[in-house]
Amino acid sequence: MDAARKLKEAVDPGAGVVALRPFVPAKDFQTSRQFYQALGFRDEALGDGLVELYLGAYSFLLQNYYVEDWAGNFMMHVLLEDLDAWWIRTEALDLPGKFGVAAPTPPKAMPWGLTVSHVVDPSGVLWHFAQVLKGPADG
Repeated sequence: MDAARKLKEAVDPGAGVVALRPFVPAKDFQTSRQFYQALGFRDEALGDGLVELYLGAYSFLLQNYYVEDWAGNFMMHVLLEDLDAWWIRTEALDLPGKFGVAAPTPPKAMPWGLTVSHVVDPSGVLWHFAQVLKGPADG
């Protein structure tokens, strides 16, 4: 590594980061994996009980490890360009019927400037799928 790059990374520790992937718990690993595949995540097995799940260029690590209190307090946030299109697709998946989860919540404008839909995975992890709230000039 050359001196200029070392200096840049010393000043900006984020300069050398190539990924930031949280470990998400799974009570039933295969059910959770299938749930995320149904939502449109592409998976890549990394080992026994560990899979990387991609949504576009972004990913997280699903692990075959579960603690109820942790999973029930774990949240993920996905910022989308078009939440309405995502909602139409997700609502049609019948996640409650296929996976025994609560029904996803329809998009709702929040006072902090996002429109948000909530999805709870089979382990109790809460996902916030969101879009920046459109102003009057945005249509």
